[in-house]
Amino acid sequence: MATLLTLGEPLAVFASTEEGLPLQDATHFEKHLAGAEANVAIGTVRLGHQARYLAQVGADPMGAFIQAGLAAAGVDTRAMATDRDHPTGVQFKAKTAIGDPEIFYLRRNSAGAHTTPALVTPSALTDVAAAHLTGIFAALSADARATMAALIHALHQAHVPISFDPNIRPALWPDSATMVTTLNALAAQAQLVLPGIKEGQLLTGRQTAQDIAAFYFAQSTVTTTVVIKDGPRGAHWFTRAGASGFVAGFQAQVVDTVGAGDGFALGVVTALMEGSALAQAVQRGTAIGALAVMAPGDNDGYPTRQALDAFITRAASSKES
Repeated sequence: MATLLTLGEPLAVFASTEEGLPLQDATHFEKHLAGAEANVAIGTVRLGHQARYLAQVGADPMGAFIQAGLAAAGVDTRAMATDRDHPTGVQFKAKTAIGDPEIFYLRRNSAGAHTTPALVTPSALTDVAAAHLTGIFAALSADARATMAALIHALHQAHVPISFDPNIRPALWPDSATMVTTLNALAAQAQLVLPGIKEGQLLTGRQTAQDIAAFYFAQSTVTTTVVIKDGPRGAHWFTRAGASGFVAGFQAQVVDTVGAGDGFALGVVTALMEGSALAQAVQRGTAIGALAVMAPGDNDGYPTRQALDAFITRAASSKES
């Protein structure tokens, strides 16, 4: 089993059980574990790989809940830290019948935002085959960005490939210019860049998938592959060597879109870790993204290997008939 390393801020999520009510009116909630990088780690383990999570939580009940939940999911949490001076981040999520739910965060001045480069140790990189990073963690604070820079340097020194999902959260950034500059600089240090089509348009100023990919290849000698999510349509893929293609999406009844992008990322990254061709990796990403939107929780829809294979087989049989 190969190990995927990720760095981020896990959250305790209070999800409303009252469909259609805005958060200000909701009174009943269920508690879940979430966070983009935590989602990827959990999904990676479900597919039979190992995942190591670098993170910091507060010394509080929500931090204990997160650590226990990650451990129960099989994620390696030995490199996680506890901050006694700052609280664990919390998210509230409304329940919607379809599409994007209303979300509210309590994460300013959180334990995650006070993560420091001390979290990055040689033992954290032991037996790591690949690393996955997102722009959400970089948006939290200068400390978080310094930690990310330290990890990227260590990964480059160890020749560990990096995938980067911009995962734009404008509300977490002081301004758009800082967001664009920082996220593009991080993308330039990754071998695999995974923006959504709208994210790519915002970050590069280009409109087509081909031109967005060209931007990322031009700004960096490190980036070798760009995969651009195009919603339910599917995803475009490009290589520095000039190969390209498009993989159509899978049909899905949308329940909750949160976690779909993380599911796509873990699908692509784990398939590449296994030596799959890029087109096959992108197909796995689109399949897990489809499964993700059909479930209410952030990572509830992420499949086991058996369930993933069965879903792809059923989809192929449906097309043939």
